[in-house]
Amino acid sequence: MIRMDYKVKLQYEAQGRSDFVLNICPARTRAQRVLNETLAVEGATPSYTFTDPATANRINRLYSDGGLVTIRYSGSVELDHVVNDPATIEECAVRTLPSEVVPYIFPSRFCPSDKMRGVAMAIFGNVAPGYSRVAAICEWVTQHVRFNPGASSATTCAIDTFDSRSGVCRDYSHLMITMCRALNIPARYVTGVDYGADPSFGPTDFHAYVEVFLGNRWYLFDASGMTPVMGLIRIGTGRDAADVSFATLFGNIQCMRPSVKIELVSPHATQLEPAGSMRKAVSTAMGNLYFHAAQQPEQATSPLPSMPGPWIVRPAAGITLAPNFA
Repeated sequence: MIRMDYKVKLQYEAQGRSDFVLNICPARTRAQRVLNETLAVEGATPSYTFTDPATANRINRLYSDGGLVTIRYSGSVELDHVVNDPATIEECAVRTLPSEVVPYIFPSRFCPSDKMRGVAMAIFGNVAPGYSRVAAICEWVTQHVRFNPGASSATTCAIDTFDSRSGVCRDYSHLMITMCRALNIPARYVTGVDYGADPSFGPTDFHAYVEVFLGNRWYLFDASGMTPVMGLIRIGTGRDAADVSFATLFGNIQCMRPSVKIELVSPHATQLEPAGSMRKAVSTAMGNLYFHAAQQPEQATSPLPSMPGPWIVRPAAGITLAPNFA
């Protein structure tokens, strides 16, 4: 069991009426418990808060008439990991996949796997199927893509990254997901925080990583090689970055650099597998029916009261069956 403290501060200058859709709160899943949290907003009015039953993504919507908007989140997260021997983990035939997993073998906006099938087959088609083949894909992406902030944009897709061989964690993840899907291996995009990243990569920030469905579980991979996978919290889960942006903005809004902090409370960092290690197969999600603690449906769609100043929301912790979340 791992416990981490996580804090975020976002600031925006809104020029006139603006809307914000935020996805910065850790998901509440069977393997990830939010022990305590506060979410405060100044300079904007909350409109809705919602937990997506299909993904456990927690969405907060705000609006502002203009001026400085400040969002602060603070919480403690507890994680349980399932650790298995990679040599025992096989790929799944498409016909055996749970229905909720099938969408993650399809092409998506930033992961056009249908256009990279030939490339994936040429590089990995002769590699023995199983965890080892996915680990080979992850290692190939790590070795062939150079970390280069500014080399990509919000519209960069996996093909662009394959051609340029440079990018950031988002691009590493998209390329790995695309290669996996091109081989009929379900893969999805997850957002978290880059705990344990080398300071040379810059200040602590939001992070993108990959989950691949193998042997009836979703296993964690960090194609950038920056972060120990056991130190990755789950914020958003989707097909690619289009599904899980930490902030989607509508209006004339100036963004300031986010402040993101994460600290390992227990155990000691030396007990985690180092960044880039795939000696152990690590999972925090099953493939079939999945329980997660979330807001009740009636709470998820009710408007929050209009109020000036700080806003604090503590979602209910009742257990809700989420049959579509894998």
